[in-house]
Amino acid sequence: MKKWDPRDRSAAIAAAVFLLVFGAGFMFLPTAMIYLGTISPYLAAVVGTVFVLAFFFVFWLRARYQRRR
Repeated sequence: MKKWDPRDRSAAIAAAVFLLVFGAGFMFLPTAMIYLGTISPYLAAVVGTVFVLAFFFVFWLRARYQRRR
């Protein structure tokens, strides 16, 4: 059996936080976009786009970090 490394625990906590934050965000995103769409359809599109891009931005940052290590 493999002994647990503290880095494994840290990575698991980071993954859990990532899933919770983006999971909750994607769950409330349609409601937020409908509300923002009443103010401005462009504002709703920008907020939705920024949130989806932020999801991939996290993976891009992680890949850069891993390449340096």
